[in-house]
Amino acid sequence: MNRNRMLIGLGVALLVALLVSNFVYRKFQEAIAVKSEPTRQIVVAAKALPLGTRLDSSMLRTVSWPANQSVAGMCMRMQDCTNRALITPVVENEPILQGKLAPAAAGAGLAAVIPAGMRAMSVAVNDVIGVAGFVTPGTMVDVMVTGAVTAGQGGGNITRTILENVRVLAAGQKVQQDQEGRPQTVSVITVLVSPEDATKLAMGSTQGKIQLALRNTVDTDSTIPPAVLQTSLFASDAPAPVPLVARHVAPKAGPPPAPAAYQVEIITGNKRETKSFTEQ
Repeated sequence: MNRNRMLIGLGVALLVALLVSNFVYRKFQEAIAVKSEPTRQIVVAAKALPLGTRLDSSMLRTVSWPANQSVAGMCMRMQDCTNRALITPVVENEPILQGKLAPAAAGAGLAAVIPAGMRAMSVAVNDVIGVAGFVTPGTMVDVMVTGAVTAGQGGGNITRTILENVRVLAAGQKVQQDQEGRPQTVSVITVLVSPEDATKLAMGSTQGKIQLALRNTVDTDSTIPPAVLQTSLFASDAPAPVPLVARHVAPKAGPPPAPAAYQVEIITGNKRETKSFTEQ
């Protein structure tokens, strides 16, 4: 009897264990199962590519991308990207977006990255003007000009800021910034300006001396600093002499004034007369 009870209990325990293990197994399989989602092919860079590169099929490849996670401007076909230049550098496996590509007719190189309505203009620099070589592609600068003031306006020299927040496109012939931020010694830099600002820069660089001021790339505020005159910067702090016309001049000595006269009335009996005397 006891043996039968033991066998029944053992059978029940095995059945419960089997059911529990089967339940746990199914839940585990459900947890690790990967749901298949629809995908589509998009174009990415097969390797790191610098700004201005004209793309061809050897520089691109396609990868699967979730169909429900689209990004504006994604390219689905390689022919949508080939023979077009990059207007920004890309890294390996970075999706190629329409906003990163120049129009097909824009060519390649630096000309392809110039936005419509803007101009690229080069100016000569040295170690001082180029801020010790730290004016590199992608940095932002202000442009100051020092020149002579016409004689009719007082003469002397004047320094004024003619351009603010100007982007540097190239340093020498390099359009890519050094990844470690190291300075680059060049004799020419190319900046992105509007046509009106291009004329200002041309006048300043030919008729005066230009100086660049490096600024933080996230600082886009316009300060419009006042111009500085040479006379105001180097004027003496001593008080100005008093003009001759403003000095007090004592009057010259003349003849003494005539003595004041006074009168005396004389009464004699019923006779009255008045006589004048001078004060001595």
